[in-house]
Amino acid sequence: MATTEFAVHGADQGAGRELVVNDFSIQVATVNGSGSQSANTVLLRTIFQMGVPVSGKNMFPSNIAGLPTWYTIRASKKGYIARKKEIDFLVAMNPETAKEDVMSLEAGAVALYDEPLKLNELRSDLTFYAVPYDKITAAVCPESKLRKLVKNMVYVGVVARLLNLDMAEVEKALRKQFARKVKAAELNWNAAKAGYDYATASLTKADPFVIERMNETSGMIIIDGNSAAALGSMFAGVTVVTWYPITPSSSLVESLIDYMKEHRIGEDGKATFAIVQAEDELAAIGMVLGAGWAGARSMTATAGPGISLMSEFAGLGYYVEIPGVIWDIQRVGPSTGLPTRTSQGDISFVARLSHGDTRHPMLIPCNPAECFSMASDAFDLAEQLQTPVFVMSDLDLGMNNWMSEPFQYPEKPQNRGKVLTAEDLQRLGGFARYKDVDGDAVGYRTLPGTDHPNAAWFARGSGHNEKSQYSERPDDYANNMDRLARKMDTARGLVPRPEMVRDEGNEIGMIAYGTSHHAAIETVDQLETEYGVKIDYLRLRAYPFTRETHEFIAAHKRVYIVDQNRDGQMLELLKLEVAVPDIARLRSVRHYNGLPIDARSITDDIISQEGK
Repeated sequence: MATTEFAVHGADQGAGRELVVNDFSIQVATVNGSGSQSANTVLLRTIFQMGVPVSGKNMFPSNIAGLPTWYTIRASKKGYIARKKEIDFLVAMNPETAKEDVMSLEAGAVALYDEPLKLNELRSDLTFYAVPYDKITAAVCPESKLRKLVKNMVYVGVVARLLNLDMAEVEKALRKQFARKVKAAELNWNAAKAGYDYATASLTKADPFVIERMNETSGMIIIDGNSAAALGSMFAGVTVVTWYPITPSSSLVESLIDYMKEHRIGEDGKATFAIVQAEDELAAIGMVLGAGWAGARSMTATAGPGISLMSEFAGLGYYVEIPGVIWDIQRVGPSTGLPTRTSQGDISFVARLSHGDTRHPMLIPCNPAECFSMASDAFDLAEQLQTPVFVMSDLDLGMNNWMSEPFQYPEKPQNRGKVLTAEDLQRLGGFARYKDVDGDAVGYRTLPGTDHPNAAWFARGSGHNEKSQYSERPDDYANNMDRLARKMDTARGLVPRPEMVRDEGNEIGMIAYGTSHHAAIETVDQLETEYGVKIDYLRLRAYPFTRETHEFIAAHKRVYIVDQNRDGQMLELLKLEVAVPDIARLRSVRHYNGLPIDARSITDDIISQEGK
C-alpha cells in the first residue's frame, strides 16, 4: 500500500518485500539551472565510493535554464553501465513534469517528492515518500536566494537515508564537489544532514531498494569522455587546436585549454601550443589543415552541424593528403535537431564527407579509456595515411560521467609517417609527392622550412600528377583516385581491430559500436538467461572494416547491426562492402529517440525479429 504519512522511523526492509541490493536505477527530475547537477554528482560518487559499479546519464534541455532536466543513476552489482530503461526510484522535484514522471513508473517503483505536489493521490501501486523541502531548506539556509540550490542537497540526504548510503561517503563526495568553495561545502553539507535527519525521524522504509558496500570500483576513476579525449590529445602531442563552440563538443576543447595551460607552458613562461577559437567551423578545419600541412599535430572538435560545414575542407584534406584530427561528438540531427540528445547519426555522412569520391577513416571509442587511447591512434593514423581522421564519439560518452579504468601512459613513440628531411633529399636527389613508392598508396612529403631546394611542392586541390604538377589528363586523375582508394586498403591494416566480445560459434551474431556496446553486452546476457538464445557479439572500433568483420558476418546465419540512428547507417556501410551473398544475413536494430540506448530495447527487437 502506498502512503505518505510515515509516523514511525526506522527501516522495515521494504515491508516484507525481498531486498533489491545494488541493482536499480534512480532518476532525479528537476529544473535546468537549479544546481541539481552538483547534488546528482554527489549521489553518483557516493555509490561509487561504496564500491558499487555505477553510471550517470544527464538529459538536459538545450536552453540555458528553466526547462525540465532528468539525471539517471544506475547501480549494478553486475557492472552494467548502459542506461536502464525502467526507473525504480524517482526523485520528483519539478512540478511541471511530476505527474508525467510518476505515471511513467512501473508498479512497485518509488516516488520521493516535494510534499505540496501531493503525488501520492495519483496511484496506489507505488511507494511514496513526501518531504517538505522548503521547510527543511529554510531552517539551514538563511539566504533565500540560495535556497533553490541548497534544496537539491536536501534530497541527497533523504535518498542517503532511504537507500542506506554511508553519510561519511556522502560528505567525502560533497566536499570533493565543492573543493574550492569551503563555505558552499559547509552549507550544502548541513542541508544533506538535515535531509538525512528528517528521513530518519519521519519516514519509514517501505521499499526494497538498498545500497550495500562492494569492492568493485577499487582503482577506478569517474570521468567524462570529453575530458578523456582532451587528456589523450595532449598526451598525443597536439600543438594546434582550432574550434568553434557547439554542444556537445565544447567541453572537450575547454578541458584541453585547462590541461595545456597547466602542462604545456615552457620554462620561459610562454605557451608551447596554440588554441584558437575560429569564426566558424569552416575556418576551424581550414586552420587544422594549414597547421597539418606545416607539420603540426592539429585538431578540432565539433558536432553534426559543424561537420556539415566542414565538408569542402574535408575533401581538400583527402585529395591534397594533409593530416588532421576531427572529433565529432555526435548529437541528434538533422539541422539543429535535438542539440542535447545523443545519437550515432553522422556515421555514413562522415565516411564519405565532401563532394566527389571521398573516404575517411573513422575511429569509434566506446568509453573514456578509448577516448584517451584513440586520440594517439588518430594522430598517428592521420600522419601515417596523410589524411583527415575522424573520431566518432557521441553526447552520451562525451558529456556524461563514466566509471573507467585509469588511463595507460602512452609508451610507444609518435608515428609521424613518411616525412623527408633535408638529408633524405640530399641522398635521393628529389621526390615525387604523390608517387606510390612503397606499394601502400602513401607518398612521401616534406614540411615547410626544410632546407633543401627540392623540398617544395604544391598542395593542389585541383587535378595533379605524381609530381604535384597541375594536370587535367584523364589518366593522371584516374591514377591518383585509384591510389587514394588503395590507401583505404592500407588503412584497414592500421586502424584499431574490432573486439570479439563473444565468439562461440552460435548461429546468430550481433555487431555494435561506440556507446551501444554497453547495452549490447547486457543484451547478450538477457537473451541467454531470459530466452535461452545464445548470440555472438563483435564490437566495431573503426572504419574501414577489417577482415575480422567480414569473417564474423560470413560465419553467422543472421547478424544484427545495432545503430543509434533511424536509417541504420552502419548497416548501410556494411552492405556496401560485404560479399553479395552475405548482405542477406544482415538485420537491423535501430534506436533513435535521443536517449542513450538500453539493453531491453535491443533484446526486445531481436526477439521480435527471431519470432520468439
